[in-house]
Amino acid sequence: MQHALAQLADALERAPNTPVRELDILPADERAYLLEELNRTAAPYPSAKCIHELFEAEVRKAPDAVAVVCADARLSYGELNARANRLAHHLIGLGVRPDQPVAICLERSVAMVVGVLAILKAGGAYLPLDPAYPCARLRQVLDDAAPRLLVCDAAGRAALGAEALADVSVVDLETATPAWANLPASDPDPRALGLTSRHLAYVIYTSGSTGAPKGAQNEHRAIINRLIWMQRAYGLKATDVVMQKTPFGFDVSAWEFFWTLLEGATLVLAPPGAHKDPDALVDLIISQRITTVHFVPSMLVSFLDAKGVEHCRSLRRLVCSGEALAAASVHKARRVLPWTGLHNLYGPTEAAIDVTAWSCPDEFDGSVVPIGRPIANTRVYLLDGHGAPVPLGAVGEIYIGGAGSRAAT
Repeated sequence: MQHALAQLADALERAPNTPVRELDILPADERAYLLEELNRTAAPYPSAKCIHELFEAEVRKAPDAVAVVCADARLSYGELNARANRLAHHLIGLGVRPDQPVAICLERSVAMVVGVLAILKAGGAYLPLDPAYPCARLRQVLDDAAPRLLVCDAAGRAALGAEALADVSVVDLETATPAWANLPASDPDPRALGLTSRHLAYVIYTSGSTGAPKGAQNEHRAIINRLIWMQRAYGLKATDVVMQKTPFGFDVSAWEFFWTLLEGATLVLAPPGAHKDPDALVDLIISQRITTVHFVPSMLVSFLDAKGVEHCRSLRRLVCSGEALAAASVHKARRVLPWTGLHNLYGPTEAAIDVTAWSCPDEFDGSVVPIGRPIANTRVYLLDGHGAPVPLGAVGEIYIGGAGSRAAT
């Protein structure tokens, strides 16, 4: 504060007729630290690749490894890839093209994972519609995004209603004799489709700051940067087991799907509705030896209070985002699950899931949980109402740039 006042006095002496709001009160070294040093995040990543290409590389490494577990169903990497490829060839035949949104409305299931991968392989951008949402909300998204194709199951059909289904071509994944059953199990060639990493991977609708839904668009390369950073930060192994419980209408689900499948680990799908049941989640973590799980902070509180949570000995990573993480929750997590790493992430859907990260130290005695520092190839600035950087400790608005930034529509 002393430095800022001294700078202000000097600036007034040099330019007495300048409005105070336009005076630069930041010392040169502090400005350089805020704008440059904190944003030295450059790191290599495969920016020319698409998400499914990295998944296909993992399939070639270990085709027999378990990719997805859902209740009693288990699918290997090879089987998951073959199913997704057959459906992808069918979608290509129906006219799916790069940057084209393809709606997908299914309950959490193996078919949901197959459908998402197939849409990406066909060159489209998946548009997730949660069948738990009200029909009016789903219709609002459909009307705004105007997809020509819908991939669904019985739950999706029921949620959307006959009127919505009349406006799109429907691909029902619960068909007894699917039209794509005998199509090639080979990987579609992205080059033949004109697909690059600069095309959209998904369009996820948020409520928007005004309450009106808006479609946040993210490219393959933006998601890949986020996933490669996450792997370098947290080191997922092929022996890891990741729980997929976030409804796929939220962007966290994207890293649950793809971080897991790009690293050869196993994805365990929580039953529909289980993401709201802490006791069911404890049982699933113990029975499937889950190592990695995400919680919004409010659900973390319920999870830490659940019976038997102290028996979740397999848990190695607790990842939190979506809400402010309270210091009390951090203290409790360190007491109840001292063997588990706790990570706090922050970012808007428009910026490829997350833009800052903080990992809790073994000994945490703070009263405020930080959102951390910028992730790889990401720049974060705290600016005042006139677009100038605020001093350390001052309140400002977050501005984001870098590999994950893209405007919403």
